[in-house]
Parts: sequence; structure tokens; C-alpha cells
Amino acid sequence: MSGGSAGLLRDGKGSTWEGGFREPSIFWGPGNVTPRVVMDMGTTMDVFTTFSNLAGVPNPDDREMDGMDLTPVLFGDANSPRNEMFYYRGRDLFAVRVGAYKAHFITQDAYSGEGPVQHDPPLLYNVEEDPSERFDIAEKHPRGDRAN
Repeated sequence: MSGGSAGLLRDGKGSTWEGGFREPSIFWGPGNVTPRVVMDMGTTMDVFTTFSNLAGVPNPDDREMDGMDLTPVLFGDANSPRNEMFYYRGRDLFAVRVGAYKAHFITQDAYSGEGPVQHDPPLLYNVEEDPSERFDIAEKHPRGDRAN
């Protein structure tokens, strides 16, 4: 039985490759939500914060909230305030994305029986140019220098 296809994205659910995390989302609100395609980052954590703000419900102030308000993105032409994402599998941090760049410290394909693989140095991908995560560019950026 197949769980579906991630299209051009690498691997699928259960992995920290883009095919396991990237999801299309549709927001509908005729006359309110600006129709357009947005390729910026957002997470399910942001849905809580955004919908709470839309409903006029204050976010809890007795704890730090990880979600960001995406209403400026939905109602206008603003960019997402989210620029980073941490990819966990269970309690372990597998990858981190900052802007276009994603570093994999540990990889494990979907729900295969094979154990996780540690990467030192981490694998590095520009997921805006290479959403399939096929071309590791870590050697080109040995100190994290993204200018080249």
C-alpha cells in the first residue's frame, strides 16, 4: 500500500527530507484572503497563532509560543516572518533550515527499518534551487559561507 507521492521532493512521510515535511496549504476566505501562490515557509505551529489572532483570542502569555502570525501573508502581499525551521524526528534534531539552506545532521528514509545515518560534516542543500535535495553543496560552503 502506498502513502502517496511527494512528487519531485525527496522521500516521504516519516523522513526529514523535504518530501516528509513540505505540505501544500490552502487558505480560503473570499474577499479576505488574497488569492496567490506563496512559497514562503510556514508551519502547523503558525496555524495556531494565526487562527488565534484571526479569532481575536490572545495567545498565552505564560509560555513562549513558537508559532508566528501569518495574517499579513494571508491578507496582503507580505512575506512570511518565518525564516527558519527545525526538523525533528522523535526527540532528535535531524536538520535545520535557515532561508534557502537546509543542513542535515542525521538522515533516515521514511519509515524504513534501516537506522539513522549521522553526517559530519552535515549535508547542505539549497532547497529553493534544489527542492529534491539531490546536490549536496557542503563542500562549497565549508564554514557555512553562503556568499559563494
